[in-house]
Amino acid sequence: MNYARFITAASAARKPSPIRTMIDVYGKDLKSVIHLSTGSPNPNTFPFKTAAITVEGGKTIEFGEEMMKRALQYSQSAGIPELLSWLKQLQVKLHNPPTVHYPPSQGQMDICVTTGSQEGIYKVFEMIINPGDNVLVNEPIYSGTLQVLEPLGCNIINVASDEHGIIPDSLREILSKWKPEDSRNPKKNTPKFLYTVPNGNNPSGTSLTSDRKKEIYELARRYDFLIIEDDPYYFVQFGEPWAPTFLSMDVDGRVIRADSFSKVLSAGLRIGFLTGPKTLIERVVLHTQASTLHPSTFNQLMISQLLHQWGEEGFLAHVHRVIDFYREQRDAILAAADKWLSDLAEWHIPTAGMFLWIKIKGISDVKQLIEEKAIKKEVLMLPGNGFYVDSSAPRPYVRVSYSLASPEQMDVGFRILAQLIEESL
Repeated sequence: MNYARFITAASAARKPSPIRTMIDVYGKDLKSVIHLSTGSPNPNTFPFKTAAITVEGGKTIEFGEEMMKRALQYSQSAGIPELLSWLKQLQVKLHNPPTVHYPPSQGQMDICVTTGSQEGIYKVFEMIINPGDNVLVNEPIYSGTLQVLEPLGCNIINVASDEHGIIPDSLREILSKWKPEDSRNPKKNTPKFLYTVPNGNNPSGTSLTSDRKKEIYELARRYDFLIIEDDPYYFVQFGEPWAPTFLSMDVDGRVIRADSFSKVLSAGLRIGFLTGPKTLIERVVLHTQASTLHPSTFNQLMISQLLHQWGEEGFLAHVHRVIDFYREQRDAILAAADKWLSDLAEWHIPTAGMFLWIKIKGISDVKQLIEEKAIKKEVLMLPGNGFYVDSSAPRPYVRVSYSLASPEQMDVGFRILAQLIEESL
């Protein structure tokens, strides 16, 4: 892998901060060290002294005075060591990436903690994209991703997808305009990466099959582009066994994977993590040094203590409780859809995530229906327009989330939606 071609001039120009480097030493809390270097405030001046957080099952996470001092202090930009160690073990258990034992020059796996996976994805895009670069996505696409991509001035190329995710033949046809060796010629402007949400895609709810992932990865090898595997719904998959990830197939060190605790531990704590080639993860960490300095120490310690208390088996047991909840929610919204919308709309059954993507029959653009008429009836949904690069084009789609509403509310909401559709036909 030639990683140099995937790193922008701005990213390549970043150098390690001497202060942040010293924080790595300071973070080891060597008792014999006399600290005269960093500008870390004295924790004895902080007003917060102790904390106890109750978790499910009645157990608690304790922050005594010494732990609280650490929790309120600066910490390492890549993440606190005990959380990074736990996460690496988890990734090896779940994905067993071939790159775990590679040397750094050959794409050795590395991990860093991010302030939610969204921040990680933003920093990855900023690291790779120059204005005019070609990048591959599959529409409909998460609107937050478009918010990041569009201002960077890249050419966004849509790869067709269906209920099983990206269609490899569509990707193959797009790539056929280049030759595999063109990736070595910057003037040919071959695609830098493919971005995809492989499980429970937001908004469409689609999930990539194993066979398609294998085909896509082989195309990535042939045409030498990266795969950005943004997988916030990995821990909300309804069927078993879970499909192998791109990370598990990555013999080259060309996959950057974004994971999130937002759907299973807390959305507000903003703790996610990136896994990928050490050369590229280091660039992300240098960006963190220059921007947010590090993710919240307190939040990392809280999650780390919980994960160490649970162990991998305890964490996965909690994940399966979350899955059971969302599976019931999905089944409830499907029942409501079958009851009220069977003659008015069509949809595919999501196998992961928390969204149902509905195509309304007979209405070319549902924007007014959803944003005006449904809101007046106090039913909140999202029209599909915002999940496409061309958000002004008419779309018959609506995204419905089943994460918060009760089955009774889903039933009422779809009854009202059915009435509004019938009135608009």
